[in-house]
Amino acid sequence: MILNPRKTALTLSFLALSSLASAAEKPRIEVEEWTMSNGMKWLLFERHDAPTIASGWVAHVGSANERPGITGISHFFEHMMFKGTHTIGTKDIAKDLKLIDEQEQLRGEMRKEMSEMRARLRRGEIASMDDPAAKTARYKELEANFDASVLKQRDNIIKDQMDQIYTKNGGEFLNASTNEDWTVYFMRLPKNKLELWAWIESDRLLNPVFREFYSERDVVFEERRLRTESTPLGKFDEEFNSMFWDAHPYGWPVVGWASDIPMYTLQQAKDYFATYYAPNNITGVLVGDFKTADVKPLLERYFGRLKRGPVAPEVVTLEPRSLGEKRFNAEAETSPTVRVWWQGVPMVHKDFPALDIMTDILSGRTGRLTKSLVLDKKIANNASAFVNGQKYGGFVGAEVTVKDGQEPSAVEAALYEVLDKLKTEVVPDEELQKVKNQAKANAYRRLSSGTFIMFQLLQNEGTGDWKRINTQAEDVDAVTAADIQRVAKQYLTKETRAVGTFTRKAPDPSAAPAAEDPDIEALPEQARPMAKQALAQLKSAKDVVKLRAQLEQMRGQAAQVPSQMRPLMDLLLKRGEERLAELEKEGKK
Repeated sequence: MILNPRKTALTLSFLALSSLASAAEKPRIEVEEWTMSNGMKWLLFERHDAPTIASGWVAHVGSANERPGITGISHFFEHMMFKGTHTIGTKDIAKDLKLIDEQEQLRGEMRKEMSEMRARLRRGEIASMDDPAAKTARYKELEANFDASVLKQRDNIIKDQMDQIYTKNGGEFLNASTNEDWTVYFMRLPKNKLELWAWIESDRLLNPVFREFYSERDVVFEERRLRTESTPLGKFDEEFNSMFWDAHPYGWPVVGWASDIPMYTLQQAKDYFATYYAPNNITGVLVGDFKTADVKPLLERYFGRLKRGPVAPEVVTLEPRSLGEKRFNAEAETSPTVRVWWQGVPMVHKDFPALDIMTDILSGRTGRLTKSLVLDKKIANNASAFVNGQKYGGFVGAEVTVKDGQEPSAVEAALYEVLDKLKTEVVPDEELQKVKNQAKANAYRRLSSGTFIMFQLLQNEGTGDWKRINTQAEDVDAVTAADIQRVAKQYLTKETRAVGTFTRKAPDPSAAPAAEDPDIEALPEQARPMAKQALAQLKSAKDVVKLRAQLEQMRGQAAQVPSQMRPLMDLLLKRGEERLAELEKEGKK
């Protein structure tokens, strides 16, 4: 699962406050920060409203810590950390480890063959590394042996045993997320099961077993295809992002480049784990019904077993200030859209609160962008602005969906007119106070659930400062109208902006109309482009083992798919099973 403020949304249930405190009060929680001798930090917050504990930990590693060749490996680890340990997930650990060594030897030989295949690709002798015809005879032999070893291992694996243990003991919401700066693992459980949690979580840090390593790479690659390559704007979003960042590793996608994912090695993974999953690079969080004095010895007993690791390398690359506007024009199967990003600041920067309030003034149903572009000029269907503060950098963004019949260039010009008023006219006190009150009310609401408090602590800690959970309302109060005018002038400049214009792709007049697939036509309109691309990829699938693994992963995710996307998932599973049957039949001939 990839969590990112501008790409994905994590839905967390939390209780609504029965009433809000007065605007003069500031929300605050008393968190105890404690560091163990091995360097592992803990944030402990007692909250005795329910007999549960929201628990989690953040590894201070995300895609920004990667390098070319292993992009996406942080997200890949999010998957691998659920594969189990020496005692969880296996029927026979000795057999398990022997099969893993066998598979790694085979993969080493396969990588040698792939090196030759890449050389042939550079010479133009083959068109694609994915083409089955491009595989050497030796590679095909090794691949068959590897697939046989994987099947043996699957007979020895207890699938999803970690989740089963937690569920049987009342645990819920077991999940993880990765972004550019952090990887978080979290869940909620009854308070009397905290020791079970401490044992399992410390065990998967102390004795991890990276089972199904290579088949899981294929699962992640398929996840990339579904989320990025099979969505109307996925690939364009990726390319726009890489254009925006000149130097910083934020320029590559969290899920990784398509050419890198199939190339991770087990040794690379072990080295990465040893550096970034050492206790001195991890912060644990507990929020709920416990006594701090009682819980510290428990945490020491289990997590104290972890050995301090090397100091993780610091991300030192700085994004240079852009000297000229960047332009990105693309045709896609989407409504005409204008997107503008300006270089911003990290979340901990002193100007971040002012930029945050500035974008609140612009956004929402009563925001300036909607009033001007949607309601008054009627040239857009919707318009919004946002600020994205990350650990090492950030940006201010605006996105406008262009109304049919309107020119994107005219909508872009109208957007700048609204923004220029922030530079030349002071925001009225009443308007500014209204936005501040909304921001402070949201700050209160975010403290109404133990689970959401836990997640905020994890996220803020991973992005630079967990204490922001207590200072956010205070920072909002301190923003003045003069601050808004200043940051608008300083950051919303032509030189520091990247502009993306997305127009609807025109049909090819020479092409014969394609016959409509009734199953696709039965889907909601917004799901049809994704369905067409995903079904085309299924139709071209050639590898039985990989396809079977992908279908198994999809079935496991089916229950978590939003109801509006369930028809699409059902269709993909149905067609996937049909394609699998075709391939198996061909293999028997």
